[in-house]
Amino acid sequence: MTPPRVGVFGLLGSGNLGNDGSLEALLGHLRAARPDAVVDALCGGPEAVTERYGIPATRLHWYRGEYRTASRAGAVAGKGLGKLVDAVRTAAWVRRHDVVVVPGMGVLEATLPLRPWGFPYALFLLCAAGRLTGTPVALVGVGAAPIADRATRALVRRAARLAAYRSYRDEPSRDAMRAMGVDTARDAVHPDLAFALPAPAASPPAPPSASPSGTVCVGVMDFHGGNDDRARAGEIHRRYVDGTTRLVRALVAEGRPVRLLTGDACDAAVVTAILDAVDSPLVTASGAASLAELTAEAAAADAVVATRYHNLVCALKAGTPTLSLSYAAKSDALMERMGLGAYRHPAREADAGRLLEQFRELERNAPELRRVLAERNATVSRQLHDFLNALTDALFPAKSRTVKETA
Repeated sequence: MTPPRVGVFGLLGSGNLGNDGSLEALLGHLRAARPDAVVDALCGGPEAVTERYGIPATRLHWYRGEYRTASRAGAVAGKGLGKLVDAVRTAAWVRRHDVVVVPGMGVLEATLPLRPWGFPYALFLLCAAGRLTGTPVALVGVGAAPIADRATRALVRRAARLAAYRSYRDEPSRDAMRAMGVDTARDAVHPDLAFALPAPAASPPAPPSASPSGTVCVGVMDFHGGNDDRARAGEIHRRYVDGTTRLVRALVAEGRPVRLLTGDACDAAVVTAILDAVDSPLVTASGAASLAELTAEAAAADAVVATRYHNLVCALKAGTPTLSLSYAAKSDALMERMGLGAYRHPAREADAGRLLEQFRELERNAPELRRVLAERNATVSRQLHDFLNALTDALFPAKSRTVKETA
């Protein structure tokens, strides 16, 4: 039979480790289940995707300044022309494939600042092109959330309706799409694709101690609130950075080494602010460039405090007791799924005193939490394995192969 031509689509290779981790997990499954598949990408960072994953890649947008603010007439005209060119480019790319997959990512949400004519428009073009050319578009393990902005909501809803296949990384995502008028009766819910990535060898837990002294990983984020928080974005950002900095300073005062983690290139500014404010050799910045490296960092720590969703995924997958600085329902749902729902703190209301209290409680209960995480990770692994096999059957019904579990 002719090898299936598979396209992958999204803001991949653009510096967000979570997005790239979802792609890596999907490619790992495809290479095991359908090694004959011919895969290429339409994505934000084609050079990085080709270098890292060895697949051909094309730039998502014709206009290179798509995500820069356009103030001059030439830039505005370039963006406008780019929308028309992208419609043709996307359709031409889609029709060359047997199936196009959007792997993971929060493509149906606006929990971070987002403009409708940016990625929501690109996703709509993709799904519309799939419907017009007869190429199925599969939204696999994606995140969704209620969207207040009418234009963004309309584009996201229409894109979801035009997709041939949808599955979600949590129940709130499916509920959000149902509330937006999408028929989700046949849509699956399963663990985040990143849980399919290889896990590092488990580190032996530190012996019980009245005064833990091991490393604490603190995952930070260039957080300004969501799409509906633009009016007070500056205030939210200042409060978040201040609360996180105070937590790090308190840990350092107790002699605890602190390792700062990120998940996107834009987070570097927050790392620098904390390093400058605390000014201690006990605080260091991780250079992790993949979810695998982030998971290894988390596995080597006594505990983790994290904001970014995929920082949480890495820490929980590593089996390390974790406190979530939660900014969206997806973080809350993940913590509940992994049995740590009690250890959450709102990122918009970051309070160092309360954070430290919750952190101390987390460490007191660390042995039990490690046991819970080990059990939940085993369950998640089975669930995701079963889903990925079902996905193979759904996307390649003529010839599918079941990936056998390894002992």
